[in-house]
Amino acid sequence: MRIARAGVAGSKSQIQVSRTGISTPRLSAVSGPLPLNTIIPGDCVSALSRLPSESVDLIFADPPYNLQLEGALSRPDQSVVDAVDDDWDKFASFAEYDAFTRAWLSEARRTMKRDGTIFVIGSYHNIFRVGAIMQDLGFWILNDIVWRKANPMPNFRGRRFTNAHETMIWASKSADAKNYTFNYEALKAGNEDTQVRSDWYLPICTGAERLKDAEGRKTHPTQKPEALLAKVIMSTSKPGDVVLDPFFGSGTTGAVAKRLGRNFIGCERDETYANAARARIAAVEPLPADAIALPPAKRSEPRVAFASVVEAGLIQAGTVLCDEKRRYSATVRPDGSLALGQIIGSIHKIGALAQGLPACNGWTFWHTETNGKLEVIDTARAAIRQNMRDAAE
Repeated sequence: MRIARAGVAGSKSQIQVSRTGISTPRLSAVSGPLPLNTIIPGDCVSALSRLPSESVDLIFADPPYNLQLEGALSRPDQSVVDAVDDDWDKFASFAEYDAFTRAWLSEARRTMKRDGTIFVIGSYHNIFRVGAIMQDLGFWILNDIVWRKANPMPNFRGRRFTNAHETMIWASKSADAKNYTFNYEALKAGNEDTQVRSDWYLPICTGAERLKDAEGRKTHPTQKPEALLAKVIMSTSKPGDVVLDPFFGSGTTGAVAKRLGRNFIGCERDETYANAARARIAAVEPLPADAIALPPAKRSEPRVAFASVVEAGLIQAGTVLCDEKRRYSATVRPDGSLALGQIIGSIHKIGALAQGLPACNGWTFWHTETNGKLEVIDTARAAIRQNMRDAAE
């Protein structure tokens, strides 16, 4: 939740809201080089309008949540909770908030590359309105991700469930964007070779990571934890990519982007926040290149047919393959197909038929056995790919 509102005079918005999918008028964008690794001063809509179209790879947006707080919140001991009550989080009506949301999202979408993606984080106060407007504007929602807080603030009034999570919407620019970045292999490798789920269990920002002023007060009331931004950036960008944060606040996005070898652009109208962010980012040391290098995506590697493995002699015709639990078996034919009784087909088709499933990845399902030890046949494909890389060098 950062500072951002534009086009508001008094309590009335100057932006006309529409729920029909028609975009609000926007300021004309400038052309020219990107202001990489800088903070653009000003409200988010005017700051975004200064960026070229289709120029950023990833956006992380933490807009005002429009919390609709009803007076001060007290603990049972009557001490006052340090809640968010800043003017930048207050809107006169839902219509005003919708108009503001439509305006900044329109500009954000314009700046995204064709295959760029965006994360927008929010709470129950605003995320459903934001999601509907995103769909109106043409974004294509890929996931909703739940940030489950390890140490949420208790519900002191005891009248509702404790708010223990926030929701992130991850979306592409349109339904036609098929080549967006998702570092599936790297994520899986860091998660015990298991697919990463859409619920992330992380603590809120506390301790030494929390920025404070000379009097010990929080520099920004809604500073996000670096672990959250690290997961976002590592999941959906590559080293050297441009990460945009329209609500830069205390600079968590910039600090993490710099550490992970990405470029950042921030938009921030509050100079106190911007100065704190600059000092924070200046102290960050980027990680070495080998620490942030991504493994090659399997989809980008050259296609290797199982017949090539047989022709190379890495697996001999007549070899009996089995699954890792030795429940099913099939015989390798000289042409690279498999025989399952009288049925002949590809490693994928035979794997699916053996299990009674509609599909199967034969490369990871079938194994060879040598001296009682099983080895997945994908190892042979990897050897051929390595030979192809060596030959190309």
